[in-house]
Amino acid sequence: MTKNNLYVDIHVLQTVPSSNINRDDTGAPKTAIYGGATRSRVSSQSWKKAIREGFKKDSKEHDWLNGFRTKRTATLLAKELMKKDSSLSFDDARKKAKEVLSNMGLKFDKAKKNDKSNDKDFETKVLLFFSPSQLRKLAEYILNNDEINKIDELDKKEATKVLKEAKKELDRNQSLDLALFGRMVADDPELNVEASAQVAHAISTHEVVPEFDFFTAVDDAKTSEESGSAMLGTLEYNSSTLYRYANVNMNELIHNLGEELAQIGLKEFIKNFALTMPTGHQNSYANKTLPQYILVTIREDTPVNLISAFERPIQSNNGYAKKSIEQLEAEFDSTSSWIGEPLSSFVHANKGFVTTVGERKTNIDELLNDVSTVVAKRVENEDTDD
Repeated sequence: MTKNNLYVDIHVLQTVPSSNINRDDTGAPKTAIYGGATRSRVSSQSWKKAIREGFKKDSKEHDWLNGFRTKRTATLLAKELMKKDSSLSFDDARKKAKEVLSNMGLKFDKAKKNDKSNDKDFETKVLLFFSPSQLRKLAEYILNNDEINKIDELDKKEATKVLKEAKKELDRNQSLDLALFGRMVADDPELNVEASAQVAHAISTHEVVPEFDFFTAVDDAKTSEESGSAMLGTLEYNSSTLYRYANVNMNELIHNLGEELAQIGLKEFIKNFALTMPTGHQNSYANKTLPQYILVTIREDTPVNLISAFERPIQSNNGYAKKSIEQLEAEFDSTSSWIGEPLSSFVHANKGFVTTVGERKTNIDELLNDVSTVVAKRVENEDTDD
């Protein structure tokens, strides 16, 4: 692990046309008040889900890229137990899995009286994050250590030791999304994983005004004598240029994954942060776009969100992207003059946009490779100094 701090900041400007990619409880696009103006907003949780879906597509050969976020941990663990011990029935395996997880401090729901399947009895009270490898290793531990199946027969000291070893299996072999976004288990803090990445809510660089789409639907089976629509309604939407920001603490990512996987994981995260989108109402609006601008910086001092560039909303009747780039880079220069230049900066922008910061890259692969090279050399130098 590096001795000095090492942070990777990712800044993205992305123009999204008429859309409703992240809804609130009324079905309207989410918004935020910033700088006294209403902005379009996409929650960090929504974009994290899109990023995790991107990992899933890349995980066909490498299951460490994607984990489970589920209440059905006992059922998944039971299936792993059955793979390794074919003599176990599903009911017995699930009971064994629940017993072990309960002893480890996890709490489960209770099935309702009319629930004949009793599936609810095997669901944890909260969503939990695990990697496929962690569940496999825990299954192996359960089958290879009789003590964990006889916790009630052990004295307190011995039982604590056995359970501590079992919990270690849920700390090793983390998936990328678990290593990045962390795991919080209120029932047992020993199962917590510190997140190595932070993702900000995306907000528009300018004020937005909600718009409404009035729609009708016709019943195709109606006769020619019948008139009128079968359905009427309205959908709220907006369009915006979004500023998106995330950062990665490389020390923490290396702690969670090890140096080799952390380097691969960093590239996967930057790529999927830049290229994925939440899919809300996508079939209605076909709003999938690519970023017009990506700036990645590597720092040793502190991660820096540059949203203050847009505290005063951009005013324009001729597009927002160009002015957004100018204001973002002005804020970058102002920040650099205050706390110092980053170790390295790399930028990719659409043709026609002038940039004044960082080394300009022609495509995302070139950007990812250069970021990875700088980070790898920094980590290698720190290790050599040891």
